[in-house]
Amino acid sequence: MNTNDISTVAAKIDHTILKADAQSHQIAEYCRQAKEQGFASVCVNPCHVAAAAAELKGSDVKVCTVIGFPLGADSSDTKAYAAGIAIKEGAQEIDMVINIGALKDGDLDYVERDIKKVVEASGNALVKVIIETCYLTNEEKIQACRLAVRAGAHFVKTSTGFGTAGASAEDVRLMKEIVGDGIGVKASGGVRSYREAMEMINAGADRIGTSSGLKIIGEMK
Repeated sequence: MNTNDISTVAAKIDHTILKADAQSHQIAEYCRQAKEQGFASVCVNPCHVAAAAAELKGSDVKVCTVIGFPLGADSSDTKAYAAGIAIKEGAQEIDMVINIGALKDGDLDYVERDIKKVVEASGNALVKVIIETCYLTNEEKIQACRLAVRAGAHFVKTSTGFGTAGASAEDVRLMKEIVGDGIGVKASGGVRSYREAMEMINAGADRIGTSSGLKIIGEMK
C-alpha cells in the first residue's frame, strides 16, 4: 500500500470522539492526530466545537459536530437553533439525526421540514443526515434518502453508532443507489478496521465515521 493510497483513505475519515466522558485533553489529542494523518474532520459533541475549532485553526481538517444526537427526537426548532450555535462556534460540518419516529409514522413532510430547517440554519456548512438504518425497513431507508436530497442535505449517513447496529455494506450500496453522485454517503458505526473501511468505500461510501482512524491507517502501513 503506497503513501498516496493511505492519504486517500485518510481523507475520507471523520475522526470521531462522541463519548459522554470525553475530556478536553482527549479532544485536543484527536485534533492533533487528525492534522498529522490528514483526516477529513474531527467529529465532536457540540460542547467541544469551540475548543476543536481553536485546535484545528489554520489546518485543512474540518470541525464536525452532531445535532439531535443520538435519538433525533429534539424538535425541529431545537435542532436548527443548535446547528446555528455550532456554526457560530466554528463547526464546518453538521451531522444531524432525523426524527425516526416521524419517518416510521409516514409523516414524510415533517421529516423533510426537519432536515431543511437544519440545512438552512447551517448556512454554507456541509450537512450530513443520519437516518439510523438499524431501525428502518429498506423502503424507509429509501424514503429517508430521498427526503434528505429534497431538503438540500449534502450527505446521508448510516448510523449514530448508538443504535442496535451500525453500518453495513448492504445499506451503503442501497443509499448510494438512491442518492447517486448528487450527494455523499457516510458509513458510521462499527467500522473499526482497514478491511471494514474498504468494504464500505467499495460499496460507495465517501466518508467513514470512526473512532478507530489511527488503527485503520496503521493497518494500511
